[in-house]
Amino acid sequence: MSSQPVHGDGPLMPMPDLTLPALRSAVAVLAPTKLPELVDEMQQAFDRAGQDGSTAPIRMFYRRWATFVAIERDPARAARFHAAEQMLQSSDAGDERQAAIREIGAIVRTAECEVEALEAG
Repeated sequence: MSSQPVHGDGPLMPMPDLTLPALRSAVAVLAPTKLPELVDEMQQAFDRAGQDGSTAPIRMFYRRWATFVAIERDPARAARFHAAEQMLQSSDAGDERQAAIREIGAIVRTAECEVEALEAG
């Protein structure tokens, strides 16, 4: 796990290392119902890596799940993300849908920056 502080009104846990055991543990705590999806995607990534002779699918798998954890470990951020997803799925209003897309994009970009900072060391 990273040495990022964990505050009462902030993240529930530090950002985990970009390893399978650390990400799996974080998902088990934050969203246990997503564990089967993580395992399926891991198997697909490793299969593709073997077929392609490339580690790119594995790196993409780690990034995708690290981004998921970065979002879900912060309750306020996760709530905004899920509210925007719900708005995108349920609204027929173009302006509401565009606002939801912008919100989701901003949240994902912020989470990806956290993952990039972790990768940089």
